Amino acid sequence: MFRGTAFAMGLALAPLPLSALELLMVEQPGCVYCARWKEEIGPIYPKTEVGAIAPIRMVWKDDGAPEGMRYSRPVVFTPTFILVGEAGTELGRLEGYPGEDFFWPLVENLVFSHSDAADGPLLD
Repeated sequence: MFRGTAFAMGLALAPLPLSALELLMVEQPGCVYCARWKEEIGPIYPKTEVGAIAPIRMVWKDDGAPEGMRYSRPVVFTPTFILVGEAGTELGRLEGYPGEDFFWPLVENLVFSHSDAADGPLLD
């Protein structure tokens, strides 16, 4: 379905164990797309397979990367969803919120391509 878009950038790395991944949502005050994501996706995300593999943590853009983590490049847009691996390094990101119809395939592709979830969806 999706291989890549302007909203997604995945880095080719070896899959990590399920518990080693975390998805950061970088937001800032007044971000209407952040609010929209929280309304449309926020309540559902933790209940999904992708949410179990890469639990989400909200962080503020102005605070920079959380302690012990590194971004591969500065965050410009909010929301930006950053997949972080075991060593605290960025594995990939989704910039912006394209709406729920596009968010799910993009985030699944990002997370499943960096996890050892054998039964993850095939997104061609």
